[in-house]
Amino acid sequence: MALDEPKDTDDTFDVKGLKFVVDKDFMGKAENIKIDFTGMGFHLDSNIELGQSGCSGCGSDSSCGD
Repeated sequence: MALDEPKDTDDTFDVKGLKFVVDKDFMGKAENIKIDFTGMGFHLDSNIELGQSGCSGCGSDSSCGD
């Protein structure tokens, strides 16, 4: 997860006033994505393996899933 601006290759979703931007190809593979805030960060569930369950930071420079 990272902060990003929508591109032509993205879908956008508004959920309870929050805007989510997801790559269309990724969304096709993931089908459904569930995002939960755990108090210590975010937990993502989908139909595909996303890698490790933790992140060392926020934004595009962090090492989520590495």
